[in-house]
Amino acid sequence: MARLVFLGRLEDIAGASERDVPGGALADVLAALDADLAVALGADRIRIALNGTLVADRSGVVLGEGDELAFLPPVSGG
Repeated sequence: MARLVFLGRLEDIAGASERDVPGGALADVLAALDADLAVALGADRIRIALNGTLVADRSGVVLGEGDELAFLPPVSGG
């Protein structure tokens, strides 16, 4: 299993801070999620980090056993 980690408002949409999922291509992993969550995670402004390293190109992301993929929403402040 791989682990998805949701930060900020994404945690509210997911209903939890993390979720274990079967590994595979990112597109397939997202397709297996609730449609609202998948849309939120696929937004252009959401950054991802695979095992602690920011990923610029999502197209080649494949999750394997024990991988952790964090979804980072844009940060705003005052």
